Parts: sequence; structure tokens; C-alpha cells
Amino acid sequence: MSARTKARKRALDILFSSDVRGDALEVTLAAEAKRAAGEPARQASWLYARDIVDGVIDHRDEIDEQITTHSRDWRLERMPAVDRALLRIGTWEILFNDEVPTAVAIDEAVELAKELSTEESGAFVHGVLARIARSN
Repeated sequence: MSARTKARKRALDILFSSDVRGDALEVTLAAEAKRAAGEPARQASWLYARDIVDGVIDHRDEIDEQITTHSRDWRLERMPAVDRALLRIGTWEILFNDEVPTAVAIDEAVELAKELSTEESGAFVHGVLARIARSN
């Protein structure tokens, strides 16, 4: 597994944990930063995970608006928490990270959805992110 794939999974864990617990994303990120300081072997994945989460924090309203617009009648609150987090990661990578090709951002989110969420999640995440990519 590449360092970026590990970072996406780590960012997913942070976003998911914050969402499910109802904690502010900044608080969950700070707790993870403290833990990461004691794990130098995982430094490469931590740096990109932090970039993702910081990006989601900085652009949350725009990201959520894009997801809501392109999810075809699915409100954010109705989506499984894993899907919601993956859509936020994928949308941030598509819209705000020029270093990641759009196809890679979509594929990575879809693979994590297939692995960690519902049976239909892979197709759902793919559809929403593809529509976001086409519209921008």
C-alpha cells in the first residue's frame, strides 16, 4: 500500500471518528497529531493525511455543497458516515489538490468505499465524484 493510500485511510479515520463522535474536526485532528508525534515510522502517511484533513476543514462548506449538489437527492445526513468522509476526501483532492490526478482520487475513494462501507457504496461514491469532476 502506498504512503498516499495509507494517508487517505488515516484521513478517513479522522473524519469518520469526528463525525460519529460529534467532535469538532479540529479537536480530533489535534488528538491524532499528538499520537502521530510518537510514531516517526508513519510520518510520510501522517503528513498527507494532515493535508487532507486541513483541506477539508478549510473548504468544508464548498466541499459539502459540491457533494450535496451532485449526490442526486441524497442529503449528507442520510449518507453512511464512511461514504460522507470518503466523498469529502475525494472532493478535496479533485478540487483543491493539483498533485493528484482526478482518476486517482476517484479510484482511491471507490476502493476504500468497497472495502469499508456498504455493498452499494463503491458505485455511489464513484458516481458522485465523477459528476463533481465533470462539473469543474
